[in-house]
Amino acid sequence: MYTIDLDRPCRVYFIGIGGSSMSGLAEFLYHYGFDVSGSDRDESKYTRKLRGMGMTVHIGQKAENVPEGLDAVVYTAAVHADNPEYARAAQMGLPLINRAVLLGQIMKAHHKSAAISGTHGKTTTSAMTVDILLHAGMDPSVSIGGVLDSIGGNSRVGSRETFVAEACEFTNSFLEMYPEVAAVLNIEEDHLDFFKDLDDIRHSFREFLSHVPEGGTAVIGAAIDRWQELVEGLPCRVVTFGEGGDITARDLVYDEEGRGSFLLCLPGEEPQPVRLTVSGAHNVLDALAAAGTCQAMGVPADAIAEGLNAYTGARRRFEKKGVLNGVEIYDDYGHHPTELKVTLEVAALKKKGRVWAVFQPFTYSRTKFLFEDFAQVLTLADEVVLTPIMGARETDTLGMDSEQLAARVRELGTSAIALPSFDAAEDYLFKKCEPGDLLITMGCGDAYKIGEALLSR
Repeated sequence: MYTIDLDRPCRVYFIGIGGSSMSGLAEFLYHYGFDVSGSDRDESKYTRKLRGMGMTVHIGQKAENVPEGLDAVVYTAAVHADNPEYARAAQMGLPLINRAVLLGQIMKAHHKSAAISGTHGKTTTSAMTVDILLHAGMDPSVSIGGVLDSIGGNSRVGSRETFVAEACEFTNSFLEMYPEVAAVLNIEEDHLDFFKDLDDIRHSFREFLSHVPEGGTAVIGAAIDRWQELVEGLPCRVVTFGEGGDITARDLVYDEEGRGSFLLCLPGEEPQPVRLTVSGAHNVLDALAAAGTCQAMGVPADAIAEGLNAYTGARRRFEKKGVLNGVEIYDDYGHHPTELKVTLEVAALKKKGRVWAVFQPFTYSRTKFLFEDFAQVLTLADEVVLTPIMGARETDTLGMDSEQLAARVRELGTSAIALPSFDAAEDYLFKKCEPGDLLITMGCGDAYKIGEALLSR
């Protein structure tokens, strides 16, 4: 397999360069002196940023975009053999590198690395980990899925000493990673268009943890069912977090907006006071996971606590966007029922009037496989507005649409409507929301544009 060597810059082309992870990897190579170019289907803030840095970025994917003289081509899981640029690169005999493989290669180029995995909470835990390391005076390189204000984006080129990355299980991409520290936050049914069932998912997480070397550390949630099976016989150190685990939040209390304060208890350390600025019990668990990860990377307990106290959140994680006519507008990246549940629970703590859940379902398969879970969770809102399903890598072969989900939510006793477009949703919300209401757009697509459009009125 072709290996990218950070000490030997060459010419690399990215198919799908505008993705959050791909754009970060492109920036990384560009920083090390590589000649980087690429393409994406649509213009975005990422493509504009890369072009502003000096990279050639094509909008639209055509065979003629692929230049002569390349050394390698990087592509995402969404790119297949029938993609014209992929086909052209194969015809030219160029090495074709999957995004996950490149990420794993960059990780190996660092002395100590941490990979954060799990069905939920990866971005928040990764962001907390990064902020702790920065607060402790370290210089981490970073590749995460969300935008973090402290690093000005979703990636950071630091020293070759430490590296922090999100580790996504979809298509088993995290199996390309061999971190010194691996965190598993939780394991639930997801990506059932790829995995057979929960046992299949657990098998992949077990294999991921088996990549941690002797002398490394696995940080795993104590609430994971039969977590012992995932680490049995592994040569690395195992640390658990959460109730009944090695890392706990003692004397935990929440304020009126659900922000947790507690004593952080780490193995072998004196308890440290932590007061989070982000709301919800899920953020307390993410903080414990980040603390365990950073302790395994050599950060003292007091610096870990100080870093958590300074953490203010990642973009698109219950992010307040503004206020329109007395309506508070938030946005969240959540697109799995469990993620929607914790988001709506936090919204309920902050509301004065009604909670409006504006949800863009992601993929037909996830909506179908988790249909009843989505419907039940959405009843936590007072009013539900659904936009069309974002198909992403899929076409609708399952006969699934948002109106079916809205109908089921109504059957469960909650007001719900499916609207045909973002414009229709914007107009509806502008007319229906009242002062004191809280509106939150949710989904990993671009539902946030609805809130931004409302605020621009």
